[in-house]
Amino acid sequence: MYQPPHFKSKDPAHAVRLMREHPFASLISMDDTGLPFVTHLPLHLEERNGDFVLLGHCAKPNPHWRYLQARPRAVVTFLGPHAYQSPKIYPDLARVPSWTYLAIHCTVDATLVEDPLAKDRLLKKLIGDHEPPYAEQWRGLGEEFAHKMLAGIVGFELKVTELQCKLKLNQHRPESHAAMKAIYERGNENERELASWMDTLGMTAAAPAAGEST
Repeated sequence: MYQPPHFKSKDPAHAVRLMREHPFASLISMDDTGLPFVTHLPLHLEERNGDFVLLGHCAKPNPHWRYLQARPRAVVTFLGPHAYQSPKIYPDLARVPSWTYLAIHCTVDATLVEDPLAKDRLLKKLIGDHEPPYAEQWRGLGEEFAHKMLAGIVGFELKVTELQCKLKLNQHRPESHAAMKAIYERGNENERELASWMDTLGMTAAAPAAGEST
């Protein structure tokens, strides 16, 4: 994605936080006709020996796993909080509206997970992310039911080979930060989360900086 230097985060902790707080991702591969094919799905993030690995699965009728099998290189995107940015945050009137957002793009190499026990372990990690108490119910459903459910999915591990983290919060316009943060703190869930990220990045009112928002 387009990465102006002032929006580019080089801190892996920012990427980890975003991927874990907003795990519903878009997995993008090329289909057999050469067009992008997209599956929207939750992913579990693991760190292994300094590398990031994303775990997920899709329904067996979904052809996406076949595309991963044929062409393992793919892209995964995560979209964090985002909100409208009003020009009224600036002290002068010669400004235009914009949009603030936090996003992650990962280039990945895919490996399919088809062994039932390995798929079961993968599912338990996703359960642990979203509803740990359900693990007991899953175990109590019986081997026959579990086998049937596991047979209906294909799991995959997506090793991240390149990661881009974009935090577009108007960092290059510090004269806007105080007003922008005040608006977001009174706003909806997305806006309040963006205000929290402004705190994380240490964004405070300061002298104006040059540059354009794009």
